[in-house]
Amino acid sequence: MSDWLISALVLWGPPLIGLGTFLSCLALPIPTSLMMLSAGGFAASGDLALGGVMLAAYLGAALGDQAGYQLARAAYRQLSDRLTGRRKTALALARAQHILDRRGVAAVFLSRWLVSPLGPYVNFAAGAAQMRRSTFTLGSLTGEAVWVTVYVGLGYFFAASLEALAEVTSDVTGILAGLVLMVGMTLWMRRSLRRARQRAAQPGSPRALPRNDHD
Repeated sequence: MSDWLISALVLWGPPLIGLGTFLSCLALPIPTSLMMLSAGGFAASGDLALGGVMLAAYLGAALGDQAGYQLARAAYRQLSDRLTGRRKTALALARAQHILDRRGVAAVFLSRWLVSPLGPYVNFAAGAAQMRRSTFTLGSLTGEAVWVTVYVGLGYFFAASLEALAEVTSDVTGILAGLVLMVGMTLWMRRSLRRARQRAAQPGSPRALPRNDHD
């Protein structure tokens, strides 16, 4: 993190941290995790109030999640009439919404802190898929609480090793995010292949028609 940002962090403290977490949840390239680590270190030295830092970071992240979700939800509504014009598409969308309502809270929760680089995109996906706001909010609020507590807490208790700590946390989250993407792509490809085989095996499919030796 650059010297000017560190100086601004000391000068503006919680408001800057809250703004940073808010913007990062909208996929803007803000070094929020490093900001929270540094803010925790400044809190340990008495330059910032620990409670103010944690509250600002949490509120900014929670509001940013809701903003990203709402933007995607509103954009979806503008296209929903076209998308649901066909019965097959409408049924597919309803199924996706049902799955997200049942299992989506875990995805939202884990993407707040365990694979935080994916968090903003989960916000957009949840809004576009019309996930229930209560389900999304539950995963968001609990996950952001873990994220803020972990990063500010690490900075507070390991203030003397912030540079090494920042490098380790960045590497770990990057690796985890990459693994999640790889697993997700693998599952998507397997599901697509399985559906293609099922369609090919259905009666009436060109591949499923019996061969006529007299042709």
